[in-house]
Amino acid sequence: MKNNGMALDVPLISIRYARRFLRFTQKHGLSGTTVLKEANIDPALLNNPDAYLTMRQLLAMLRHADSLLKDDTASFRFGQELDLQGHGLLGFALLRQQDYRKLVNMVVQYLRVSLPIMDMEIHCTGEDISIRLHDSWDLGELRPFVTNIYMGSIHALASLVCRHFTFEYDFPCSAKASSFQHLGEGIEMKFNCDHNRVLLPLSGRQVRDDDASVANYLATARSQEQAQGDESLKVVIQVRHEIRNAPGRDSTLERVAARLGMSPRSVRRHLSLSGFAFSGLRNEIREMFATRYLVDTDMALEKIADYLGYSDQASFSKAYRGWTGHTPGEVRRKAKIPPPSWDSTEDAHQNR
Repeated sequence: MKNNGMALDVPLISIRYARRFLRFTQKHGLSGTTVLKEANIDPALLNNPDAYLTMRQLLAMLRHADSLLKDDTASFRFGQELDLQGHGLLGFALLRQQDYRKLVNMVVQYLRVSLPIMDMEIHCTGEDISIRLHDSWDLGELRPFVTNIYMGSIHALASLVCRHFTFEYDFPCSAKASSFQHLGEGIEMKFNCDHNRVLLPLSGRQVRDDDASVANYLATARSQEQAQGDESLKVVIQVRHEIRNAPGRDSTLERVAARLGMSPRSVRRHLSLSGFAFSGLRNEIREMFATRYLVDTDMALEKIADYLGYSDQASFSKAYRGWTGHTPGEVRRKAKIPPPSWDSTEDAHQNR
């Protein structure tokens, strides 16, 4: 079932991906400032590590970049940059995993949560694994572009244990077949297939010195201290995902834990190890939803309150003022004031 309508304006995609995408487009001669402006994204948002883009913002950004890049392999190559460090979490948890089927499954489950643009399912038959993509949104003409981002990222992540990949697409090849030969060794691409999927034959996986590989990665990635909380950070991501999907009355600790197949105590412990509290996460997400609806829609306060799980408008207004220091009415009135002319420099993160 595809999402649409109001869901397009829900913050879902970590700003981390926008920063990496802008760095990628700049390397190919595009102005990050122009891409942001066309997508109506405030550059200041890039400096907030806890910020999220809506699907509407993300699709506008990708659509504008796609029209300027004019390279059908660009999105696959960007996906290849979304490796362990590119996604930001779980790197060491993956490297420590010795069960290759479980490792690939972890990759799929992590991508489903952290990048909820398309959904995926995994099937194992003997020594072969297939990962099939499913549409979660009506992407229109951007569907091949987004599909290739996923394919490229799966290639980057699964290259830890596999050296041969067959990528199958349910749409025709719009570029010269030879252009795909430069995307990496062991890559075969097929078009006009029944599904969008990746076939991974683990029987031909690359022989590697695990200890040396881990040591090399340790030398270039995060410290061991940062890695110790990977499992707990995974729970943080899952909890965020569950609350974003149902920020109202179903976002209690008990109900979220039940959907994750965990006990409330276990969820609370993992959050604590990562420096979070359940109530804090829920309030943060509710504040994002509330501000989005106050600023970008004319939805009545009573409806916003009900959607976010409050029994009445007064309770919601009190909570919102506690989060932001402003009442919902003040925020809505301020949003109606025309902003000053926009003129910004490139994202400071590009130079880091």
